[in-house]
Amino acid sequence: LPTPPARLPYVPHLPPMALLGKVTATTFALERPRCVFDGHADASDAVWLAVAFANASGAFRNPQSRAEVPPYKELPTARSYMTLETAAAAYSCSAPSPPVLRVGGDTACREQGRQDPCNGPLPSPGPYRVKFLLMGCRGPKAETLWSEPILLRTALSPSTIDPAPAHPGSALVVISSILASLGAVLATAVLGALGAKVWGSLCHQGLGTDTFIRRSYRTHHIPPALPQPLTPGCGCSPPGLSHSAPQPPAPC
Repeated sequence: LPTPPARLPYVPHLPPMALLGKVTATTFALERPRCVFDGHADASDAVWLAVAFANASGAFRNPQSRAEVPPYKELPTARSYMTLETAAAAYSCSAPSPPVLRVGGDTACREQGRQDPCNGPLPSPGPYRVKFLLMGCRGPKAETLWSEPILLRTALSPSTIDPAPAHPGSALVVISSILASLGAVLATAVLGALGAKVWGSLCHQGLGTDTFIRRSYRTHHIPPALPQPLTPGCGCSPPGLSHSAPQPPAPC
């Protein structure tokens, strides 16, 4: 019988720090285990991640070779698979590796239908459980504990979205009325100030009503009418030009 793998007191878990997309509808992030396999791994060993539905993790059996690793495409039927094959040296204490692993981040798995182990999107919210498994050329050498159940986010169905807008509350109506009243008062004040400014400008330029009161307009100078000359051949004087008593006009 093969030697059972060593049980390591490590529980995989989500990163404790705030992380955008820590859990999505098809993926989740895991904290990378560091210094966990030191003392158990050789240079040629690899570390795998086993992923199983939470209610199927108890029935998972470690593969005895790489050829027996359950692939991603069998998850719907086998209820588990293995992915993220990584050299054991990447998990050592001195390795400058990223602190987070992304499970389900390879969208090309479904499109290409590859036969090799793949890190494809998770098909349902789960929940899932995961564990790390150290494998050598002769089979499993060490394994961690299973994680707590990890539940993915559930996308909202379009049928659950209410297309009608929500009715505003009474407080919102009162605030809106106050803001509308303040806006009207402000607009009136601005228009009044602008009108006064324009009116003052017109008066300053001599176009106001005071100009019509103070300014006098004179028509063109027309000299008084002069006496008309006598008709040639007549020696009589026209009436009204003598300062003496009126005399009868001389006969022409």
